Amino acid sequence: MIKNVVFDFGQVLVRFDPSYMVGQYVTEREDAELLVRVLFDRLYWDRLDAGTITDKEVVHESCKRLPARLWDVAERIYYSWIYNLPEIDGMRNVVKSLRERGVRLLLLSNISTYFSTHAGEIPILSYFDRCVFSAVCGYVKPSREIFAYLCTECALDPRETVFVDDNAANIAGAEAYGITGYLFDGDSKKLASYFDKMLSEENG
Repeated sequence: MIKNVVFDFGQVLVRFDPSYMVGQYVTEREDAELLVRVLFDRLYWDRLDAGTITDKEVVHESCKRLPARLWDVAERIYYSWIYNLPEIDGMRNVVKSLRERGVRLLLLSNISTYFSTHAGEIPILSYFDRCVFSAVCGYVKPSREIFAYLCTECALDPRETVFVDDNAANIAGAEAYGITGYLFDGDSKKLASYFDKMLSEENG
C-alpha cells in the first residue's frame, strides 16, 4: 500500500529556468547570457546543494567574474530566483488530489540553505507535510545516505513510498533503498493517471 509520495522540486513541481529568472531583470542578450553562466554555474550550485558554500560567498565570487555595472542586478537576481519558479502545468492538481486521498506528501530536494529558509513562501509547498533539503541535512541525491535520512527523519517505510524525480540517477538511488521510483517526464496527466491506477488497485 502506498501511503507516502515524495517529490523532487525543480523540473517536477516547478520550472527551474535560469534564463527565465535572469530575463525578469535583464533584457540585453549578452548581459543576460553572462549572468546565467556565472550566477547559475554548477561550480557554485553543487556546493550550495551540499551546504559547503554560503549565499553571500556565491554572490561575492560571482561578482568577481562580472563587470561592476552588473553587480547590483546580479545580487537582485540571486536573492529573487526563488520567486521566479513557475509551477509545472497540472502539478498542483496532482498534489491536491493525493492529499485529498490521505496520502502523505513530502519533498526531497538538492537545494540551498537560502531556499530552505524561504520554502514557506512557495505556494505549492503549503500542501506538503515535510520537506527535506540537501544543504540542511548534509546529504545529496542520489546518495543512499539521503534516502536513509529521509526515511528515518520522516518515519517512512520505503515499501509504502513512491519517489517522483526527473533525474534517472536519483530514481535509481531511491529504488536501491527500496522506494518505488517514478521518472517524471514533464507530463502531469500521465503522473496523475499513474497514481489513479495505483491507488484504485489498492482500494479495490
